[in-house]
Amino acid sequence: MVTVRRSLWHEPRPVDAPPVARLDRLLVGGFAAAALVEGVVRPDLAWRPLVTVLALALMPVLLCRRDRPLLAALVGWGVAGLLSVLQLTAHTGELGLYSMTAVLVLLHSLVRWGSGREMVVGAAFVTVVVALGMYASSAGWADVFGGSVLLLLFVALAAVFRYRADLWHRQQREIRSQERVALARELHDIVAHHVSAIAVQAQAGGVVAGVQPEKAAEVLAAIESEASRTLTEMRSMVRVLREEEAVASSPQRGVADLPALARADTTPTVEVSLDGSLTRLARPVDAALYRLAQESLTNAVRHARSATRVAIDVRREGDAVRLRVSDDGRTESGPAPEPGFGLLGMAERAQLLGGSLSAGPGPEGGWVVEAVLPVEAPA
Repeated sequence: MVTVRRSLWHEPRPVDAPPVARLDRLLVGGFAAAALVEGVVRPDLAWRPLVTVLALALMPVLLCRRDRPLLAALVGWGVAGLLSVLQLTAHTGELGLYSMTAVLVLLHSLVRWGSGREMVVGAAFVTVVVALGMYASSAGWADVFGGSVLLLLFVALAAVFRYRADLWHRQQREIRSQERVALARELHDIVAHHVSAIAVQAQAGGVVAGVQPEKAAEVLAAIESEASRTLTEMRSMVRVLREEEAVASSPQRGVADLPALARADTTPTVEVSLDGSLTRLARPVDAALYRLAQESLTNAVRHARSATRVAIDVRREGDAVRLRVSDDGRTESGPAPEPGFGLLGMAERAQLLGGSLSAGPGPEGGWVVEAVLPVEAPA
């Protein structure tokens, strides 16, 4: 209970309070017109001019009920409390207009848009005013019960709307967080792969330039081509992020694009093997297989020592697809290194699709990455 009280006391204001709009002005105008008409058609109302003026003066407070919910509630319910005090001291009949029910809107706004401190202070003030009003009107138990239920109903509705809005914002933040993680994963896969290829070509160019100068131009052309491909993919990703319509015109790469990763003119050589029916894969699975293979190849090029060959093998096994990327590099003795962002991103891709991923030294040396994904992505 103490924790709940502290949590309520430190509750901040909602950040999505909408500005004053046309509907708010119509609400104020409607209540003001109702107060004016009521002041004219109720000749039996005691102190009618004063009560009508107070009711009309109260209505503009509705416009600031979201920006200053506590102040609006104190002013509105303060007017109601003043009428109760006048009723007690002057020993008159009921002084309130039916249009004064506008204070219920202020109570709703206090709970919906106020901070925890404002809600506690405002609720205490409203409770005192309500108790004073019931005492002044000599309300019976039935009236007390009915009035209390009405107030609690407005408070409960405001609390429900506040909770639903907070839940929606939490979901939006979670979606944005997931999108940031996915974007980081995509950027890592694209940039790391192409930059690694550029680095390998540059290293080869340094060797070739001294032995076969005529081939230096070919190496530079390959570097330029790889850099251009990197820029194209980066621009495509930025276009997808900026323009929703670009998603349809920028399809992701899939298993059918894996043969483009094969290379026989570099070290290590890259061999790609596709086996089984791989043409009707779910789009998320198809794209994930390509990214997993691409990142595994990048890791092999960057980290495999003395590797001369990298094999990418994709095969259909019933309702699953198995991807295996292996190299023939030298395996380091000692404890396994901590997984980096690349492996973490790969594991996340596989898990999000209901699959699994393993990476470690192969039985015949080198490094092996295996991923098993379902053919159909989970809903």
